[in-house]
Amino acid sequence: MSTPSPDRPIEHLLRDLAPQVLGAVVRRFHDFAASEDAVQEALIAAAAQWPRDGVPDNPRSWLIRVAQRRMVDHLRSETARRKAAAAVAEEAPAAVAPADGELAIDPDDTLVLLFMCCHPALTSGSAIALTLRAVGGLTTAQIAKSFLVPELTIVRRISRAKETIRASGIPFRVPDVDERAERLGSVLHTLYLVFNEGYTSSGPDLQRPELSNEAIRLVREVRKLLPANGDVAGLLALMLLIDAHRAARSGTNGELIPLDEQDRSLWDREKIAEGVALASAALSLGAVGEYQLQATIAAVHDEAVRAEDTDWPQILALYEILMGMTDSPVVALNHAVATAMVHGPLAGLALLASLQADERLRTGHRLDAVRAHLLERAGERDAAVELYRSAASKTSSTPERNYLLMKAAGR
Repeated sequence: MSTPSPDRPIEHLLRDLAPQVLGAVVRRFHDFAASEDAVQEALIAAAAQWPRDGVPDNPRSWLIRVAQRRMVDHLRSETARRKAAAAVAEEAPAAVAPADGELAIDPDDTLVLLFMCCHPALTSGSAIALTLRAVGGLTTAQIAKSFLVPELTIVRRISRAKETIRASGIPFRVPDVDERAERLGSVLHTLYLVFNEGYTSSGPDLQRPELSNEAIRLVREVRKLLPANGDVAGLLALMLLIDAHRAARSGTNGELIPLDEQDRSLWDREKIAEGVALASAALSLGAVGEYQLQATIAAVHDEAVRAEDTDWPQILALYEILMGMTDSPVVALNHAVATAMVHGPLAGLALLASLQADERLRTGHRLDAVRAHLLERAGERDAAVELYRSAASKTSSTPERNYLLMKAAGR
């Protein structure tokens, strides 16, 4: 046993291991819903025991063994319930959890789990919600925030997705070429949401690097499967170009530092170079999609030596193309900001007026925060203060809330 590192609390370790353990158990038992229940029981047992007894030398193997024992119990109880004693005798030997040296750990389990959760038998919303829960380790509240919907909606989507997987007998394996193409959109969208939750997290910390890092790792794995796909290359470029700001986004006390105030010498130039190269290459890989355009916008930001050197007319032109591809309210907000930077704050505010009736933005803080910023730039300080406070009351990120309250206070 080992003592958990202060830099890696047990809850973070469990979240990192959960998809790997679930993948291994599903591969062995071929029952997604029951396997997830078994893994959750193993995680609960670890959360209770490890703080007291210490973290095992091989925590993943520990979790897999406990989850497999829970699955064995489940299989036996199901068999007993059906009064099939002979089946119990036949299944029991295969269901015994292996010893440490016999554990079959497949490094592709998480990737296979990702594609399994994004199976076309599921609706797009259900697939993404299930994947965020099973692979990304997000809570239903965090997923609801990403979708801009009530938490109960996400609970229902995940339950339906599990039932669909159970009924359809979806196999646990790497999908073939046609299957990858069918599921790719959901896979990439899911990974982007996981990345965003890591980059601007709910809760006390501004960032959860383990989520961003895992999303980047998985996109790299998808790219190995689809090296000539422009959407995959574009998403990887976008993640790298955004993540390059990580060290400059927060101060010594964890406070948020906005893009135009960041110390750009802290930006990760290696990530920027890789991201710019990928973004350029992605534009030549077939039809240009949303991720390629967003990566190109991020590259324009990252190539500016100073905030005032940013080529806002080029960014605005790219957002206008992007607006024709998606009805995303976040893209619309960013388009309004770019418009304000080129044509003045009143032009940006005029665009925001049409978004105030958008239900997807009603409970979030972003619309109020952007309106406040543009009103302040337009000289309407009192109206800006009210909106900064309103935005602060809506965000679940403590650093974002503190930043918005400071803006309201004029600091």
